[in-house]
Amino acid sequence: MSVPQQPLWDRTLRRIREVWPLGDRQVLKDRVSADLPKGDLPKLRKMINQCLEGRGGEVSARRRAAELGETYSVLSKKGRRRFLELLATEYDVDNERVEEAISRRRDAEDLNEIQQATFSLRTLLEPPRVKLLSSFNELEEGVKFLVDLRAELIDWAREDKSLRALDLDVFRLLNSWFDIGFLDLQQITWKTSASLLEKLIEYEAVHEIRSWQDLKNRLEEDRRCYAFFHPRMPDEPLIFVEVALVNGISTNIHDLLDLKAPSGDPDKADTAIFYSISNCQSGLAGVSFGNFLIKRVVADLAAKMPNLRQFCTLSPIPGFMGWLRSQANTHELGKYNEAVINVALQSDADEGIYCKILKKEAAITDKQTQNELQPTLLQLCAHYLVNVKRGNMAFDRVANFHLTNGARIEKINWAADLSDKGIRQSAGMMVNYLYDLSHIEKNHESYRSNGEMPFSSAVKKMLR
Repeated sequence: MSVPQQPLWDRTLRRIREVWPLGDRQVLKDRVSADLPKGDLPKLRKMINQCLEGRGGEVSARRRAAELGETYSVLSKKGRRRFLELLATEYDVDNERVEEAISRRRDAEDLNEIQQATFSLRTLLEPPRVKLLSSFNELEEGVKFLVDLRAELIDWAREDKSLRALDLDVFRLLNSWFDIGFLDLQQITWKTSASLLEKLIEYEAVHEIRSWQDLKNRLEEDRRCYAFFHPRMPDEPLIFVEVALVNGISTNIHDLLDLKAPSGDPDKADTAIFYSISNCQSGLAGVSFGNFLIKRVVADLAAKMPNLRQFCTLSPIPGFMGWLRSQANTHELGKYNEAVINVALQSDADEGIYCKILKKEAAITDKQTQNELQPTLLQLCAHYLVNVKRGNMAFDRVANFHLTNGARIEKINWAADLSDKGIRQSAGMMVNYLYDLSHIEKNHESYRSNGEMPFSSAVKKMLR
């Protein structure tokens, strides 16, 4: 089940209309056309300049920012891009004045002159658009407005170099506003508001929530769900993690999500399994708080449930099959059975023979391939997780996330996720990353410093 999503700016505009103190909205909309043609740019410049001048009191400043924000929100996608292009090109740093300030600082002779020149230079190095964007922090829903603005800007900045500096400015603002010290950790339960529970269904990015019953199952007594919230976005989760309280390390996602399975006793559980972590705000890409979430949840569970002895994930391996396809005809895989690799590469959709084999809908007549399929792919996966890297870091993004947090690669599990997505991305395999509380900091430092990857003896055997 999925909740129908309103278009990004439809939702944003609806909230703006509820909370921003505007007057004659029709006049406001008529100021510029939706696509922001060249003839309307002088009107927009005037609005921006009035915001930057800051005339009047605090109420006036907020009103001008709100008017500019709604103007942006009612533009078409084409118009919004032109709005951002104007900010990027005309409200950047004044290079000529910066050079003059550098020259004055270089020629300064005493400490007082140096300090004054340094302050002037620092002020000039901040683009005027940063002051403009910062003004939205004063508005209710203004932080969410800027997060959603960046969600679109990110893609445009990849295509247009002129927008990259603007994207970096927005990112730096958001990165400072979403410092971990400002975030609240909250447990989400079945008693949480329906509107927030709907957002969990919408934002779940790892294992789709198919129904309200499915969601209720994930919030039973033997389950936990935690999320980070920002005080200026109290109704919007930033990232959330789903946890199962079980006995022993879980190796199969289908058993964990089985609606027919009886609920366990959390007081008798000895292991917390983190089986889904979902980022909710695409506009916060690059802002790191996932590692803090894991550690905060581990600390909270350890304090409240002393019966828990292990903290472990059951994680996807999203880059494995893509890597295998890219290496299928290279020397690196020459030592592995070519027939096995060819079978595994037929994993797409329901028609692939590998997909049917895993779901036990087809058999392999070639006994050698049949016998080597599981051990060979487990070996390949171990090689991928441990040896395939970007620089010193793990190539797989999920592996890199958990290893950066101080976990170790504990176990690779065969036929652990037989969904179409699981088979297509990771040949149906999943991996456990173990968070050993006594080794988290040591593992983190070793990995970040020199790329040392901690892994268990079971994984080591696969590598042989």
